[in-house]
Amino acid sequence: MRLKNSTILLLIAVIAALFFIPFLGRVHLFDWDEINFAECSREMMKLHDYTRVYIDFKPFWEKPPMFFWMQSTAMKWFGVNEFAARFPNAICGVVTLLVVFSIGRRIYDTRFGILWALAYGGSLFPNMYFKSGIIDPWFNLFTFLSLYYFILYHWKKNGFDKEGLTKPLYYYVTWSGVFMGLAILTKGQVALMVFLLVLGVYLIYNRFKIYFNWGHALLFLVISTAVLSTWYAYETITRGPWFINEFLKYQYRLFTTHDADQAGFLGYHYIVLLVGCFPASILAIPSFFKSNYSSRFDKDFKKWMLILFWVVTVLFTIVQSRIIHYSSLAWFPVTFLAAYSVYKWQRQEAVYKKYVGILLAILGGIISLLILGVAVIGLKVRLLAPYVDDVFARANMEADVHWAGWEGIVGLLLVVALIVGIKKLKQNQFYRAAYTLFGAMAIVVFLASAIIVPKVERYSQGASIDFFIARQGEDCYVHCLGFKSYGDLFYTMKEKPVNPNSYDEQWLISGDIDKPVYFVTKIDREQNYKFPQLKELYRKNGFVFLKREPPAK
Repeated sequence: MRLKNSTILLLIAVIAALFFIPFLGRVHLFDWDEINFAECSREMMKLHDYTRVYIDFKPFWEKPPMFFWMQSTAMKWFGVNEFAARFPNAICGVVTLLVVFSIGRRIYDTRFGILWALAYGGSLFPNMYFKSGIIDPWFNLFTFLSLYYFILYHWKKNGFDKEGLTKPLYYYVTWSGVFMGLAILTKGQVALMVFLLVLGVYLIYNRFKIYFNWGHALLFLVISTAVLSTWYAYETITRGPWFINEFLKYQYRLFTTHDADQAGFLGYHYIVLLVGCFPASILAIPSFFKSNYSSRFDKDFKKWMLILFWVVTVLFTIVQSRIIHYSSLAWFPVTFLAAYSVYKWQRQEAVYKKYVGILLAILGGIISLLILGVAVIGLKVRLLAPYVDDVFARANMEADVHWAGWEGIVGLLLVVALIVGIKKLKQNQFYRAAYTLFGAMAIVVFLASAIIVPKVERYSQGASIDFFIARQGEDCYVHCLGFKSYGDLFYTMKEKPVNPNSYDEQWLISGDIDKPVYFVTKIDREQNYKFPQLKELYRKNGFVFLKREPPAK
């Protein structure tokens, strides 16, 4: 029985919600990005200021406000907590799968739409990031939709005569402009940079044999600017250009410099995508090569996806900072190409390559062993601690975390799925192989987020977060010594400081403080803060907790 498209859309939405929404609040937010962004949203609500972003109640010009509007809205609905901070991305996950299904169905057919949605929702990092509280999922979706509507415009303008392109040209231009404006409002002008680079490469590849109307280009810019003006213009008119200028200068620095802990080797993003987009990354490999095309649209859309992949990966290889999610926009072309391979194999329009099964077994086996290894190490972690050289890491391993041993079943599930999936590939049952591999990975991420991640978090930051939470409602200062954290802001529910001296570390350590100060440092850095006025309260799992009382009057 063939299901109606509306029924399929409903099923995708329900299944996606069941995978992405449960357990959002099961584990604390992670330093830095998750806590950083959640704190920005909390302070946005606290200060009743929704046009300027703050961190520690000081202007924070690194990001535009779109995502913080989403988070602060969720916090009004669900409270200031982990669930609310991650809820916008869970909704993004549902929307993204509906979008790729709809696009895939429109360009190819319903089966392809299902495969693309399955590949996106059933790959490692794409699935994981829909359970996070960081900006990139929405940014990626808006940027991709802007490009997609431009592709539709190009097809109609240049005589592709794709079935279903019944709207006037300005309709596609308008929506492309709207989504570009939203993308820039979410993460900055890098969205426009990627868009223009993709368009430029496509033009060069086609020897400039495509045409667009300059009036439509102007309309695109006007619409994008109108969307941006909800923040850029309003902030500039009401408060002056200072904040926007600082924001733009930061965006420039982001592309030309890197933090000491954000450098990486040249092939960083390709390794990240290979592992992070598993199993789609492996299934996509054959589609990077020449194919037999069934239509003009088939060939052209694949060309756009390949260009998008190379533009994103090359651009963020050039960028000095190497951060995992910088190349996450490439998840769209990677999952498309994975669906494309399976689709072509099943229709006998391409020949299945045996190396795909070999690579799936190798990389999938490594990932399975890593998951199994976490559970095994968890059982023996205290025995292994003495052999770890890093003092802080060794102390982390002393956290009191209960492992039953059965947590490794998550890794075993992936092993079974790999065996079955690879067998189905050999039997030319390509759709069943895709359902097995992607479905299993979605289940593995779901179970890991509920069972394994909360335990791992207790080692890395659990003791410090517990300490911050215990300070909620207490009239005091809390400060981290020798390391950067946003946990002391979000998890203490910090109020806006009255005394400006509280931002001065030296004043907190030795000045004439007006209320108690709690300090948190790490065990490998405590020697730098051996002051008689700082009394140690206790130490736990690599963190040292200190307190200074105000001088007697």
